[in-house]
Amino acid sequence: MRSTSPFGALWGANALSNLADGLVFVTMPLVAAGLTDDPRGVAGLATTYALVRLVVALPVGVYVDRLDRRTLIVVANALRGAAVLGLAVSIQSGVASLAVLYAVMAVVGVLESAADGAAVAVLPSIVPRDRLDRANARITGTQLVADEFVGPPLGGLLFALAAAVPVYVTGGLWVAAGAVALALPRRTRDVPLAPEAAGAPSSVFREAAAGVRWLARHRVVGSLALIGGLASVGYMLPFSVLVLFARDRLGLDAAGYGVLLAASALGGLAGSAIAAPLRARLGSRWTITAALTLGAASLAGLAVARDPIVAGILLALYILHAVVWSICATSLRQRLVPGELLGRVGAAGRVASLLGLAAGSALGGALATAGIALPTVGGAVVFAGCALLAVVALRGPVDRAAAP
Repeated sequence: MRSTSPFGALWGANALSNLADGLVFVTMPLVAAGLTDDPRGVAGLATTYALVRLVVALPVGVYVDRLDRRTLIVVANALRGAAVLGLAVSIQSGVASLAVLYAVMAVVGVLESAADGAAVAVLPSIVPRDRLDRANARITGTQLVADEFVGPPLGGLLFALAAAVPVYVTGGLWVAAGAVALALPRRTRDVPLAPEAAGAPSSVFREAAAGVRWLARHRVVGSLALIGGLASVGYMLPFSVLVLFARDRLGLDAAGYGVLLAASALGGLAGSAIAAPLRARLGSRWTITAALTLGAASLAGLAVARDPIVAGILLALYILHAVVWSICATSLRQRLVPGELLGRVGAAGRVASLLGLAAGSALGGALATAGIALPTVGGAVVFAGCALLAVVALRGPVDRAAAP
């Protein structure tokens, strides 16, 4: 796909933002550990971030549809960059506290929801619909490289220089992402807000409810959200205790666990390379079904694996499935959802996924007390169910449908 200037701007902004993400999720726990010895204080950062994203998802989706999406991407990136740069100054000056760190992570969670939602919603307006798979694959592949291969080790190296250094770099990357996004077209919404929003007094609740109702009534897009929520449960069942599985079942130490994760991320890169050609050859229904089936099979194999190399290959296949499923589902939703509802419908789907992650994490911990392989078996069962649901729900000419 020949990248147009608008897509290049979005791709570049996403790449810088993803690199900042990779830095922040390594750096912030390290900063927190320097401020408190209480493990709950460190672990609470991730909990705060997840809860904030869950709470603000639907309201943010409304503003993604209300506002110019280019402006939202620019402002959200610039503001989270400013917040993190302020944190860096407080760290360097010795006045940082755990409360400040929590507040900054909450702000980052809100603004990341806005930037990510706007980026997904703006893509169909700058890329032809038949090229959405390839565009999403490029963005996803870049995200994997930034989040998994570059960001974490770079964050650790920079932190070794001084605690404030990676925080400064993170803030600068987000500000740069906002600057790059200025090259997007100023007006990125093709259509006005939905008539029902225009015919009654506007409210965030009413507009968010319109997105949820549309999602619930649409067989294909609603099914994608349901599958996404269930797949999130299936993902977190084994991954919430994967570090224990690697230690107790595979005999890996911390370094070996890191290698295992890096090897699995390679599967994601392969998935980003093959997703678009697969969808073009098989169609969305069978590509998604095949991907989910691979997810079930790879987890079933992992449940009985004891060799680290075999486990690494199976995890790579699992991440390959996750990337293919994500790219195809996102592209299909972008083709089917009306432009004025993309923010709200996408937000409703994210709520389902976030709830699934929380449920899967809790269930994974509970199952692991009975047997370290049980969460992996449970994940395989969930993904098998998702594959069956995809066969039924995605029947018909879904790839030829167009958003009204």
